[in-house]
Amino acid sequence: MVAPAVLFFTSFAGVVAALALPGWSDLLMIAGPAALASLYLLLRALSQRPGTTPNWVILDGSNVMYWRNETPDLETVRVVLAHVANLGMTPGVVFDANAGYLLFGRHQNDRAFSERLALPLDRVLVVPKGTPADPFILTAAHDLGARIVTNDRYRDWAGDFPDVKTPGYLIKGGYRAGRLWLDLAPAQGR
Repeated sequence: MVAPAVLFFTSFAGVVAALALPGWSDLLMIAGPAALASLYLLLRALSQRPGTTPNWVILDGSNVMYWRNETPDLETVRVVLAHVANLGMTPGVVFDANAGYLLFGRHQNDRAFSERLALPLDRVLVVPKGTPADPFILTAAHDLGARIVTNDRYRDWAGDFPDVKTPGYLIKGGYRAGRLWLDLAPAQGR
């Protein structure tokens, strides 16, 4: 599982470099297809579990961490992960690059969050600095046939990811009177 992730992040870094650095645009011809191919391999590896078909759900970690008391708290993410797992879902979580700074005062990578959340490394992603997490979340959910736990509406991405308009695709949640709630209405048309 580590190999597809390493390939994806290496090739994605090449795409970023090709777009950001003058004179490096030719790198895009190699890094672009490599990023797409390695993303496919990574998602395929994530979706293949012997003898089971996971009921995937993707947590928007940078959104969920604010659900309790409107301050960033990793315990909130842990509680939501445990809750959806207890409901028979297989969770993954994606964080913005700044999540570590908000929670711990310094950058935290995939491995650090994996350890802090007691979640397998292949189910945790911290997106690269300067890159929005939204397209990673939406692509992973689409490719895995997953729903997304978030209060974000993803309106800016609805043109590219029309599933966000499907009732029940986005699982809203939060805390009321100190108790976690999730709107688990089934996604229509899925």
